[in-house]
Amino acid sequence: MDQHPTTPGQGLTRPSHLRPGDHIVVVATSGPVEPERLTAGCEILRSWGLRVTVAPHARDTHPALGYLAGTDADRAVDLQSAWLDPTVDAVICARGGYGVHRMVDLLDWTAMSAARPKPFIGFSDVSSLHEAFAQRLGLATLYGPLAAGASFVSDRPTAEHLRRTLFDPAATTVLTSPTAGPLVPGRARGVTAGGCVHVLASERGTPAARPSYTGSILVLEDVNEHPYQLDRLLTQFRRSGALDGVAGIALGSWEGCGRPERVRDVMLDRLGELGVPVLWELGFGHCPSTLTVPLGVPAVLDADAGTLTLDGPALTERSD
Repeated sequence: MDQHPTTPGQGLTRPSHLRPGDHIVVVATSGPVEPERLTAGCEILRSWGLRVTVAPHARDTHPALGYLAGTDADRAVDLQSAWLDPTVDAVICARGGYGVHRMVDLLDWTAMSAARPKPFIGFSDVSSLHEAFAQRLGLATLYGPLAAGASFVSDRPTAEHLRRTLFDPAATTVLTSPTAGPLVPGRARGVTAGGCVHVLASERGTPAARPSYTGSILVLEDVNEHPYQLDRLLTQFRRSGALDGVAGIALGSWEGCGRPERVRDVMLDRLGELGVPVLWELGFGHCPSTLTVPLGVPAVLDADAGTLTLDGPALTERSD
């Protein structure tokens, strides 16, 4: 299995930005998709001038396990086919839920590494794929809204931030929100990585898991986890060595995780001893209005200013 470990301070390969007329494919890698939301999300993508294809199995539901969007093999084939198709310029996931862990090892990563890099978008359960794209393809990705997700179809700022990131990435190099502020003050430089806490914790101990997030600005968020469950997940992170050498941490939303002050207490207890800056509530993840956060990109975290500033655009200029 090929691995592309991140050198501290050095980002991963960045795909090219999109233009009107480009082709994007919607894949369902995790849970079953709500048809109305899928239709609404595709209409938004088309309104940006994109040609939109829904993958063949994106509307499936597993015949026995109703929490999955089709069989593991079919979900893997949809993603791999879209990635290998030279006419496809970007791939976006339809929704989260659960299922990526079951299909990620069915992908032919050797074949996928030979394909043209392209933007890959999603969050929540898709965190496992972000890690795989970083470790196995050495590719920067976008921790952003899902094509059939509630925030994407109902919140205009969410969709607009993704659109600007894809089409005009130089305009979205500074990430902040009204709720952002220091949990642990300070400033740090590193390469962005991370995602949904409970998904990333499930990666620990698997063959594809990176040894640690050394040199990373680690972005973390979650949903519907009680404070004691967040404590357990972060303790697993610490005990596994995942947080060894981390440069700084940017926290996103904690919808359904209990009172914010209780969540803050857990974060300060589990992360405060690391001696690195920790930014509270940057405004990404499972929240009604969410930012798109590039992963695998060098950035500066300024907890006091409430900002995560990329060294450059998340996507590169087109060569054609």
